[in-house]
Amino acid sequence: MRRVLPLLTAAALAVAGLLTAGPPAAAADADLVRNGGFESGLDGWSCSGASGAVVTAPVHGGSAALRATPAGQDNARCSQTVTVRPDSAYTLTAWVQGAYVYLGASGTGTTDVSTWTQTPGAWKQLTTGFRTGPATTSVTVYTHGWYGQGAHLTDDLALVGPDPGGTGPGPQPPATPAGLTGSAASASTVALSWTAATGATSYKVYRDGAAPLTSATTSATVTGLAASTPYTFRVAAVNAAGESPQSPPVTVTTTGGGGPGTPGLPAHALVGYLHSSFANGSGYVRMADVPASWDVIDLAFGEPTSVTSGDIRFRLCPVTECPNVESAAEFKAAIKAKQAAGKKVLISIGGQNGQVQLTTTAARDAFVSSVGRIIDEYGLDGLDIDFEGHSLSLATGDTDFRAPTTPVIVNLISAVKTLKARYGPGFVLTMAPETFFVQLGHQYYGSGPWGGQDPRAGAYLPVIHALRDDLTLLHVQDYNSGPVMGLDGQYHSMGGADFHIAMTDMLLTGFPVAGDTARVFPPLRPDQVAIGLPATTDAGNGYTAPAEVTKALDCLTKGLACGAYQPHGIRPDLRGLMTWSVNWDRFGGWEFSRGFDAYFGG
Repeated sequence: MRRVLPLLTAAALAVAGLLTAGPPAAAADADLVRNGGFESGLDGWSCSGASGAVVTAPVHGGSAALRATPAGQDNARCSQTVTVRPDSAYTLTAWVQGAYVYLGASGTGTTDVSTWTQTPGAWKQLTTGFRTGPATTSVTVYTHGWYGQGAHLTDDLALVGPDPGGTGPGPQPPATPAGLTGSAASASTVALSWTAATGATSYKVYRDGAAPLTSATTSATVTGLAASTPYTFRVAAVNAAGESPQSPPVTVTTTGGGGPGTPGLPAHALVGYLHSSFANGSGYVRMADVPASWDVIDLAFGEPTSVTSGDIRFRLCPVTECPNVESAAEFKAAIKAKQAAGKKVLISIGGQNGQVQLTTTAARDAFVSSVGRIIDEYGLDGLDIDFEGHSLSLATGDTDFRAPTTPVIVNLISAVKTLKARYGPGFVLTMAPETFFVQLGHQYYGSGPWGGQDPRAGAYLPVIHALRDDLTLLHVQDYNSGPVMGLDGQYHSMGGADFHIAMTDMLLTGFPVAGDTARVFPPLRPDQVAIGLPATTDAGNGYTAPAEVTKALDCLTKGLACGAYQPHGIRPDLRGLMTWSVNWDRFGGWEFSRGFDAYFGG
């Protein structure tokens, strides 16, 4: 929510010690800075050396903030000249974040002022004040960083004092919008409309503690909602003077059946991999013995006959490895029983040892044909892509996730779209990349130094982006990973709530790719995202204790128990959790699934 500054009277300023001796200002106080929240890009602002850009995350208020990056002998100074009244007191404030951030005013006609702070990874308000000279009619307000330092952020910059336009009342916030109505357009979408408010230039739609949605018109479509769920909405009108009170609430319940990309899933789902084709220390679990807690069951794994063939095969674990393995007929019958109970069963392709590189169109076509045969033979609901390692190697120079040219990326996208078209809207598509291939794209996509110039960092981004309209669930593996930088500019390590909060918030907020604000990876809907975790300490590096999982869920879905990382909004419709694996969970006494059931009400 954008902060609305109070209209400070001259008397109040004097009490606060911000005025020197002199006559009180005759004009009403107002915020004189144009576009101080950077909601209109850089309109009104000038940044030295083209150092400034507007970003959508992180922000302090509204939906945008200024990000300016010093380079060489340039300190990334962004400024605006503001018309003021002579011989008047003004207060300059801004919310900032960075190693060194300065806020100041020049040309005051008296004593120019500035203040600074160090605040990496957290927002802090800077405040200073000054009195204009007897002949001063304009001042320049500015913010800048420091030479050789990283980028700094500025948001909600305001200069409050007498309005130079006259002695009458200054600009006023608009009236409260009336006539708010809403209807469920689908299982994941609500359409809202209201009556225009006098003086409004835009509107903000509020929903159940979520980040507000801005609309330039008297209507809005809210997406990413959970099926069969009531949501409460309010709307406020906005102009340069501030924001109106919120309207009376309207509650709308979405329709049933799952939203776009979420065919038939419950509002909160548990996803687990079932070791169907191999044995390890966790023991074999028959399909019929998988507990009802699991909503999506991924058969691990369909594997290639060779790395580049595209030909995928699936077989049940041999009886020599898994003495209690069921027959193929029993396995298929158990799948049908799970589906009759509302569960989804998918074939998962890849895994740690299943390297797949679709380097040619022939490999792409073989992938489509062979995966289709597996789906048809076992009557499955869809596909899980669990490509790891070199399966998604990027070619040098392929650095735009929005327009990939690398064959292994292009052919995979084409193959999945073909399968989606073949099986229709009920086709369930999930992906389980590692953080290296997704969130690390925030720092190094395509070329950066990760252990020495690894071009694969962020390699899943073009696949996720191209298939986002077809994607049912993305459950990034928040394990087997090194520390990863979040949107707060801080590194977060596995095993604690902050890591899962930071990694999930990146997916739900969006992020600049490789630090380039011109290439922002758009956010996914909360119902498309689940958190990937190992079920036990034996299942993977990065095990998270149940109490820390609960903290992460409380923070992300309720805004409670947040630690060092503060997410950019509350997402009650986060889809749920994924774990490696059903087998390891049984090995651990079903601790993981019991915790999920307890949190989401069984």
